[in-house]
Amino acid sequence: MRIPSNGIETLGELAEIFNLPVDLISDSNRDEFIQGAVPRGTINIPGYTLLPGRHINWESVKIAIGQQLDALKTNSSIGRFLQEREFIPWKITSPCILGRMAYSSVILERDLEILKEAYPFITLTEIGKSVLGNPIKEVKIGRGKKKLHFNASFHANEWITSGILMDLMNAYLLALTNNYLICGIGAMSVYNTVELSVVPMVNPDGVNLVLEGPMKSQENRLMNINHDNRDFSGWKANINGVDLNNQFPANWEIEKKRKEPKSPAPRDYPGNRPLSEPEALAMAKLVENGNFDMVFAFHTQGEEFYWGYNGKEPEESLKIASILSSCSGYKAVRTIDSHAGFKDWFIQEYNRPGFTIELGKGINPLPLSQFDKIYDNVRGLFFSALTL
Repeated sequence: MRIPSNGIETLGELAEIFNLPVDLISDSNRDEFIQGAVPRGTINIPGYTLLPGRHINWESVKIAIGQQLDALKTNSSIGRFLQEREFIPWKITSPCILGRMAYSSVILERDLEILKEAYPFITLTEIGKSVLGNPIKEVKIGRGKKKLHFNASFHANEWITSGILMDLMNAYLLALTNNYLICGIGAMSVYNTVELSVVPMVNPDGVNLVLEGPMKSQENRLMNINHDNRDFSGWKANINGVDLNNQFPANWEIEKKRKEPKSPAPRDYPGNRPLSEPEALAMAKLVENGNFDMVFAFHTQGEEFYWGYNGKEPEESLKIASILSSCSGYKAVRTIDSHAGFKDWFIQEYNRPGFTIELGKGINPLPLSQFDKIYDNVRGLFFSALTL
């Protein structure tokens, strides 16, 4: 929420009134600070929203945010603002978004804006565009030196991974503004130790195709690739018919030679060259610039994860894999006969831990009836990764 800042001398005053860490208020207004001074006019308060409150009284405000409000009451600017508009500042204590739905790129864009409004300390960046011009967004949370990256929906019919990852991110944001513990560690300690990077949907065009069918302008071409089948539920590729997780320069030539599709296909076609597709190229550039210590790619299905590649993974990967397995119940698999994946390339190029997490079990696309079970399993994995 935004409230008047007149009469507020320090961020510490606001932190005390709203029971929030100073760092979150500071980062929520990072673009408006001038040499650390409280910005004049209005200021963002993260983790709160303004609700209509007819016949507002200070006792109702006190109940709403659970604080003694003497300082707020005596601040004439804020007091007048609330009373004139009959608004109550309300602490957000439950998720702002719901990932348990057919999660298209339109829903993702809406939910990212909702989270940015509620938690303005996050940063949203467009790291590239898909073939059809849909934005590929990265979310960053935290100010730590340790850099972790999570992504989802490399494959179109694995769209459930985007909703899962968004819900996990929302849970982390709630923990930060409500002073919760994460794996026994204060959430703000994690925030100041870790910079979290999240790309919730690598393949927006493909996801939209699976969920909504082809656009008129693309219908003839896509029907041809899909063997004249109007059912696109089995489509894994991007809109060009290229499998984005077979696009990375980690023995790409092996996959190119042995993959059955030799031209655009609903799945498994690795393209004519590595990183030929804008979505894969955007992810490669993100990694090259991001200096990530670890990466995690959410896929479906199998209730297992892969943590090695050609013996190039660091020694610490085995220990991390054991921790992630114990907190998720997922089987840790060192390696499989596969190349050219995002995780493979990261391990090969940077000799750092990388993980492909296969959520759930069944036939893709997994049904939403599995959502809660998947979320419960990977919640521990996600938060454990943040506290490693």
